Amino acid sequence: MTDKRKKSSFLKELLSFIETLLITFFIFMLVFTYVINVTTVRGSSMEETLLPGDKLIVSMLNRHPETGDIVIIEANDAVTMSDGGTPVFNKGIGKTIVKRVIAVGGQSLDIDFERGAVYIDGSMLDEEYVTKGLTHLDSGAFTGQYPITVPDGYVFVMGDNRNVSKDSRSSEVGLIPLSSITGKAVLRIYPFDSFGAVD
Repeated sequence: MTDKRKKSSFLKELLSFIETLLITFFIFMLVFTYVINVTTVRGSSMEETLLPGDKLIVSMLNRHPETGDIVIIEANDAVTMSDGGTPVFNKGIGKTIVKRVIAVGGQSLDIDFERGAVYIDGSMLDEEYVTKGLTHLDSGAFTGQYPITVPDGYVFVMGDNRNVSKDSRSSEVGLIPLSSITGKAVLRIYPFDSFGAVD
């Protein structure tokens, strides 16, 4: 093979490698922009399920969560309800939070703060994930309005550490519009000794 042919062959292989590299990079960027993301837990509101510093893989495909899902929320809006049951929009806390979905649109939610019990459509939730104290704290978002029916297009969320969590019970968070949910936590990837599915 002549030197000219060797150079041509090398150049073709190099261009093919660069093309493969660019396609891989492009696919990687698409996946991490529209399909999955990584987030870090801040604060102690989800203890003992999630701890500060835990790193989570987040599926950005599921923007319609179910009761029990752990979701990532851009809490820029706080939606409460008037005495007539219409949504009232306020400024939210303006940061990303990680919470558990307790009720979805159309469900009736009641909280017995004396007993610390949460009811969905009249049935008491079995909340095995709440290990640091029951739901005794009423932060004022819906005081005197329980039970409430969550409007379509919204969810009611709480942290698993009910005594410290700022969540839908607070007028600074309130009901969460589905458009404010950026994804569902599916996998803890750090710390390595806690690697596994999130539930």
